Amino acid sequence: MNESEIIMDFWPEFIASSWGREFVAGGFGGIAGIISGYPLDTLRIRLQQSNSGSAFSILRRVMSSEGPAALYRGMGAPLASVTFQNAMVFQTYAILSRALDSSASANDPPSYKGVALGGVGTGAIQSIILSPVELIKIRLQLQNRSHANLQEAASPKGPLGVAKSILKTEGLKGMYRGFVITVLRDAPAYGVYFWTYEYMREQFHPGCRKNGQESVRTMLTAGGLAGVASWLCCYPLDVVKTRLQAQSPSSQLKYKGILDCFSRSVKEDGYCVLWRGLGTAVARAFVVNGAVFASYETALRCLFNNGNIQTENTI
Repeated sequence: MNESEIIMDFWPEFIASSWGREFVAGGFGGIAGIISGYPLDTLRIRLQQSNSGSAFSILRRVMSSEGPAALYRGMGAPLASVTFQNAMVFQTYAILSRALDSSASANDPPSYKGVALGGVGTGAIQSIILSPVELIKIRLQLQNRSHANLQEAASPKGPLGVAKSILKTEGLKGMYRGFVITVLRDAPAYGVYFWTYEYMREQFHPGCRKNGQESVRTMLTAGGLAGVASWLCCYPLDVVKTRLQAQSPSSQLKYKGILDCFSRSVKEDGYCVLWRGLGTAVARAFVVNGAVFASYETALRCLFNNGNIQTENTI
């Protein structure tokens, strides 16, 4: 049996499984989220790393000196991993939200307690994949064309180039720079994230958690609010994470660790530094997570044959 025959036999069986559906739907959701919100994410990273003006001033400067493509610099890293990452996130959440609350009936949606605990566990587990991806993404987003031309002409290009450079100069440990702060950020954030989504979709469309018949507008709004809530609860940790992961041995390390980064950042720039870029992050979170949940839920329903699970057509 040749390779194409193996793929043809494997794919229908894969899609027929619950895990396969979650994988494909999670991939669609993740891709939609990355593409819709990446320019705002680049602005967030640059705001957190410097004090060189507002989001609008940084946007104008990037557009004039580096061009629109700079807003998408580093997108290859999250896109390359987003299908597997989101598949793992949604599948892990589906398992943990029930496993961590034994009182939930198999025929009913998981309780809000199970949703929150499942989200916390999911956030901690997915950090294993997300931490290196975000490290590469941040390094690429902070590359400045004029700075690179003057001082770093041989700087690595693209996600693979940055990854190889990190492994060569810092080793595997360097790929996980910022891992602990990523876990501390994502575990509670994902608990808030999934709880807010499940709670808000039920408020907007009573009964939808059981019958799965909410409108696309409900998915977009509940998903957007879930993203905003999760960022609000973890944003200071994200600022610290960005500053830690932006460091590399090729330049003098400014921070010795999480607490040192936190205290020095506050001492130098005041407590407001912990919320720098929040407006951009919140705007991005609403757009991205609305797209993620709407794409995920819609794709998942399309994978059930003949509309066994329906989504209302109202927008």
